[in-house]
Amino acid sequence: MNKKIVVIGGSAAGPKAAARARRMDEFAEITLLQKSPDLSMASCGYPYYIGGFFDDRNMLLSTPTGVVRDPKFYWNAKGIVAKVNTEATKINRDKKTVEFKDLQSGETGTIEYDKLIIASGARPKLPPIEGIDLDGITTLQSMQDADYLRKIRDEKKIKKAVVIGGGLIGIETTEALNLAGIEITVIELLPQLLAFLDYELAKLVENYVKTKANVITGNGVAKFIGENGKLTAVKLQNGTEIPCELAVVAIGVLPNTMLAKDAGLKIGEAGGIFVDEYMQTSDQDIYAVGDCTEIKNTITGHNVLAPYGDLANLEGRVAGENAILGNKVKFPGTIQTGICKVFDYHVGATGLSECWAAKAGKEVITVVNASPDKPGFMQGKLLVTKLVVEKETCKILGAQCVGPGDVSKQIAIWATAIKGNLKVEDMVNADLPYAPPFSLAIDHSIATAHIMQNKIRGLFKGISVREVKEKIDKKEDIFLLDTRGADEFEAMRLGAGETQIPVGMLRKRLNELPEDKNKEIITYCKISLRGYEAAVLLQAHGYKNVKLMEGGLSAWYYPREK
Repeated sequence: MNKKIVVIGGSAAGPKAAARARRMDEFAEITLLQKSPDLSMASCGYPYYIGGFFDDRNMLLSTPTGVVRDPKFYWNAKGIVAKVNTEATKINRDKKTVEFKDLQSGETGTIEYDKLIIASGARPKLPPIEGIDLDGITTLQSMQDADYLRKIRDEKKIKKAVVIGGGLIGIETTEALNLAGIEITVIELLPQLLAFLDYELAKLVENYVKTKANVITGNGVAKFIGENGKLTAVKLQNGTEIPCELAVVAIGVLPNTMLAKDAGLKIGEAGGIFVDEYMQTSDQDIYAVGDCTEIKNTITGHNVLAPYGDLANLEGRVAGENAILGNKVKFPGTIQTGICKVFDYHVGATGLSECWAAKAGKEVITVVNASPDKPGFMQGKLLVTKLVVEKETCKILGAQCVGPGDVSKQIAIWATAIKGNLKVEDMVNADLPYAPPFSLAIDHSIATAHIMQNKIRGLFKGISVREVKEKIDKKEDIFLLDTRGADEFEAMRLGAGETQIPVGMLRKRLNELPEDKNKEIITYCKISLRGYEAAVLLQAHGYKNVKLMEGGLSAWYYPREK
């Protein structure tokens, strides 16, 4: 008898599971139930469709060769029955059936399964505040949301919009609407944008976003204001009113677990459907994949919600195979790697930030490296990376990278290092590809490992830009040494009473430094490479309290003199 596989959900994880099941068994009866009218939507591409990076809506639904993934495609290419506009309404575990409803005709039906795969996805969080139902308020979760915002872009009638939430979707939506000529205000309740970053890197991103949009952090929405049922303004918790005709709510998503919960399946502590390493639920005949589940963070061991499109596909592949062959393959969990484009700036992270490492009870060492992604003669662009390493073992726990340079490459390198349980010593001589069009002779990632190695060995003492700013504000007795050239100093400087001595002249001008060799001296330059040279030199000449400002002026996110 042919095995009967039913998949609930047709966005990312569901179709992947169904396709993998088919490749494992040509004769299985596979049925896919999808509530929306579309299948296999590239939801991470919605902001770029809205922003006009491409105009053909079908590109969000197509194979790499341009074939639209509709029910006809699934039947002809894969032998899968895909029912769109069809909502799964109930799972009967004892009978091993799924009840469904055709949302167009209203007809209902029941389908039997031997193995069931739930890929019911997630729903957007909506704040329970007055005016949330006004016309002009939307999320960016569905294809219909993308169609709505693309129409707004094309009609060019709306002048002002508010984006509520400074996470990945909020920032990507900001770019999309800005490209449509709309004045944007981003509102984030937390003190920073992009909460997966540590504060100092998030502030660098915020400074860049402020060149494109208004940004308000540490404040939330108290009320939506409207006239005749249409949005006219957003009122903040501090009483400020921001006039706008559009508000996009992007404060996160919640797993769709109602079907699973009603069927008596276990829900985990993080709020998603509980699954094991085989993507199997508490029922041995039911698997769950994608945004509706919670999975293990392999660094901390704790279950987390990880609504990422790539993970959804990987999980779907595992569940689809196991549904056919039994539990043969495993999904190990996530290190929560992510990246986003912010206009001409790029932001990525993998593993634990310093903040999350502290919450996980891990003692860490961090360094910040600012340097280009390739040589200046190849138009290299700046990268700022923060590396997080476990203090006791020197094992790499996390990395964050921001800037206009090739962030994707850096995060891919560090994600692989974390997955491989590599230590700093494993990275200092990493054999990476080199040619000037692609990288420096010592790649930015290897240089970051070198800086970490130097810090671990005590060859320099680091200090963050935040700590330096606090010392300046407190008027502490410190000696700030800017080791750049005079032209650079005249073009841009801290303006905090620093002394400028080019590193090449430092040996001849040691007499200009404090006589007290125990005085705190902080060295830096644009990226603190010359600052490091100066710190080593001063230490060799007997200065006992020399610190290097990590990342230099490129990591300085506070106002400075120009």
